[in-house]
Amino acid sequence: MKAILLPVKDPVQAKQRLADVLSPTERRDLVWAMLTDVSRALVGCQLADRIIMAAHDPEVISYACEMRWEVFREENQISESDSVDRVSALLAEQGVTSVLRLPVDIPLVREQDVNILLTQASHPPSALLVPSRDGLGTNALLRTPPNAFPSKFGRNSFQRHLEEAQRVCLTPRVMNIPRVALDLDCASDLLEFYPAGQGTATGDVLQRVKFMEKLSDQSRNAHATS
Repeated sequence: MKAILLPVKDPVQAKQRLADVLSPTERRDLVWAMLTDVSRALVGCQLADRIIMAAHDPEVISYACEMRWEVFREENQISESDSVDRVSALLAEQGVTSVLRLPVDIPLVREQDVNILLTQASHPPSALLVPSRDGLGTNALLRTPPNAFPSKFGRNSFQRHLEEAQRVCLTPRVMNIPRVALDLDCASDLLEFYPAGQGTATGDVLQRVKFMEKLSDQSRNAHATS
């Protein structure tokens, strides 16, 4: 049995690294748009037996219920690694053999990308990692069994996940999937995403808030004060 796990940070707390170019309301709208785009990729996914969202925010929980996904309600959010590992351990107890953790800030992801990842689940113990565009983060993590080794999301998580896997004598596969690799954390990510983002909810938000103009204004101001 295969499951997809989406850990979702409270939208009002997310994407603080974009505070220089987007207001709190704009960042919140961006998070919801990215969640919408990722959800579209999952709606038609036939290879996942279960989709679970780990969340604390009531609106996010309500959204998951509307999507008819399972919800792991968090009383508090300690860290993404804690959220992922708690749910993964529970799913392992329930007989789930593989869990694919996906972030909600990869708005270019498509159904075929998710299906490719799920087809890589193999005999335990095994793992598959998709690094972020800069090679430092982990944008997708597939573990069989779900708790094969601890999560280490955050700074340099890709290398840290490799080390955790090796510690339990496991050599994970690594796949580079461009649409999964591009997560939107900072202004340079948005700039990379912008040309390819037409037709996405995320692209629509960036156009509405005039992101490119904001970036140009920020650049001019930086030059003026230097």
